[in-house]
Amino acid sequence: MSGKKTKSAGVLPVESLSHAEAAAELARLARDIAGHDRLYHQKDTPEITDAEYDSLRRRNEAIEVLFPELKREDSPSLRVGAPAAPTFAKVAHARPMLSLTNAFDEADVRDFFARIRRFLGLAENETIEVMGEPKIDGISASLRYEAGVFVRGATRGDGEIGEDVTANLRTLAAIPAQLAGPDPPEIVEVRGEVHMQRADFLKLNQSRIAEGEPAFANPRNSAAGSLRQLDPKITARRNLRFFAYALGDIRESRGVGPRTHAALLQRLEGWGFAVNPMTALCTTVDAALAFYRGVEDKRSALPYDIDGVVYKVNRLDWQERLGMVSRAPRWAIAHKFKAEQGRTVIQNILIQVGRTGALTPVAELQPINIGGVVVQRATLHNEDEIARKDIRIGDTVIVQRAGDVIPQIVAVVTERRPKDSQPFAFPKVCPVCGSLAIREPGEVAWRCTGGLICSAQAVERLHHFVSRDAFDIEGLGEKHIAAFFTDGLIKSPADIFRLHDRKEEIAAREGWGDISAAKLIAAIEAKREIPLDRFIYALGIRQIGQATARLLARHYGSFAAFRKAMTEAAADAEGEAFQELDSISQIGPSVAADLVGFFAEPHNLAALAALELELRIGDFISTAAQDSPVAGKTVVFTGTLMTMTRHEAKAKAEALGAKVAESVSKKTDYVVVGDDAGSKAAKAEALGVNTLTEDEWLRLIAG
Repeated sequence: MSGKKTKSAGVLPVESLSHAEAAAELARLARDIAGHDRLYHQKDTPEITDAEYDSLRRRNEAIEVLFPELKREDSPSLRVGAPAAPTFAKVAHARPMLSLTNAFDEADVRDFFARIRRFLGLAENETIEVMGEPKIDGISASLRYEAGVFVRGATRGDGEIGEDVTANLRTLAAIPAQLAGPDPPEIVEVRGEVHMQRADFLKLNQSRIAEGEPAFANPRNSAAGSLRQLDPKITARRNLRFFAYALGDIRESRGVGPRTHAALLQRLEGWGFAVNPMTALCTTVDAALAFYRGVEDKRSALPYDIDGVVYKVNRLDWQERLGMVSRAPRWAIAHKFKAEQGRTVIQNILIQVGRTGALTPVAELQPINIGGVVVQRATLHNEDEIARKDIRIGDTVIVQRAGDVIPQIVAVVTERRPKDSQPFAFPKVCPVCGSLAIREPGEVAWRCTGGLICSAQAVERLHHFVSRDAFDIEGLGEKHIAAFFTDGLIKSPADIFRLHDRKEEIAAREGWGDISAAKLIAAIEAKREIPLDRFIYALGIRQIGQATARLLARHYGSFAAFRKAMTEAAADAEGEAFQELDSISQIGPSVAADLVGFFAEPHNLAALAALELELRIGDFISTAAQDSPVAGKTVVFTGTLMTMTRHEAKAKAEALGAKVAESVSKKTDYVVVGDDAGSKAAKAEALGVNTLTEDEWLRLIAG
């Protein structure tokens, strides 16, 4: 820290201060040091020298030694790190920390604007303003302030639950211990990206190599690893930065909050946060694309890594109306930079068997460094993709990391193909169990018919069951699952929760020991309670991803109701239970068939019964809908609505905890009737179902 001005570190000697003088001095030092931190880390305009800054901190620490009872919650001394924590506690986010959908070309961005226009029912000449900002390649964090004081910080985690890293975040000079300015909100969550600048990354790797430790792969990995240190003192030495970009939960003490995202960013700056200076308001889709190209041109000159830009609808009331789909907001999208490419050779083509029996071809590559990551494998997707690109063993190929993440083969360099090369023959039997592989009409994937006798499917299903977005059991990775399955410790999901009876056996295994075994058992025991949506996703039913699992959990509410409905639907494809399943908005015949197929298998029902004995499966509760008058109600919309589009009406109802169906039945609670309503309104009247006009519906959901 350097600068032209000099300031006195204090007048009276520390040992001469009275109790009242010490308290006042600590308040002044906390304020002054925080101000100097902002000038240095956010504005790059320091006002004092490094020596003077250090003198301020030493004076603060000396006063705290003499008057420990006066140590403040926003004390600068907390930024050097608190004692190490044994583990991280879990934090439930008041509002989900959403991920973003990706756009990879201009057509995707234009479609994003068109979807907003359709969803909100906007006229073609109505302007859609978006804020464009660089997409920092770091780790997301949420900071909770109460009465302006920083009280808790958490990682994004799975979007619903993160890890409490408060002690580590307190060490970041870029995060104010107390919000600047008058009248802070009663409660506010500030969200942003923790990251490491390239210069700090290089210094860190140099010191790690000098100490015989492995180097980090890239700045993002180093930022993530630094933020999740159990010892905050290590985090404090890593010089992490923070850009604020959004709010989560907020409860204003008085006044009206910002109406646009641009005004929100100004407010964040006023509170003392760094906001990316390259953020810009774009009033058309062409302006947004021009912003993207401008940022891409400056990418290499920036002191930190970015992997694209983010567009966010500027009007906050429109953001509220647009809401979210699955786990991503409709009002924002990440426009990713073009993937980096490289040339290498395919050494072999392997066939992997997934948890649903799908045979997926994977190319084994001569290792190549692309964008700082060593790539050794790339997906070939399916038989048709191999034939379309005519990919063969021994080919020289162009490889890229799609979205800078998933390696894929773009093209074959045919002029470098070996003379004796042969087209790849896709196997017609499972490479794991030898069972016949079939390809159903209309599908691109070959599937193993081995079912439960195929160990690959069993291992993959178990690995999915404990994965991050399912049960999230730390320490039980793919290799351990495979080894435990081979040795008979685990054969079904319920066996995982019986491993406590085999703790000594696990401890005696090679590479384990008492401590490792105890940690694994503790991690498993901590996961005996799980929300319904995560449990449904963990079952690994074909086509049931996180969004569909959440949709089913919202509709049925409890596992008992879900299981009863699915078994009844499996028993009678013409019955009421199947009709209800098929009528759920966004559940089509194909998904319904896969659900019914899962519950028609006796071994699946036995596995579920065994799990019920081991677990507590929580009912689905939407935090946004706890006080909603339509939570748990089944709603059908018909006809043309005047104040909102049908898409918007359905999304709002689901956000309030309602179950949106496409057809009317005796279980329907409300049918909202717009203009030119058809047979659904007539059926509602015949069944005696409550019908509401659009105005009546709006008054109902307003409470």
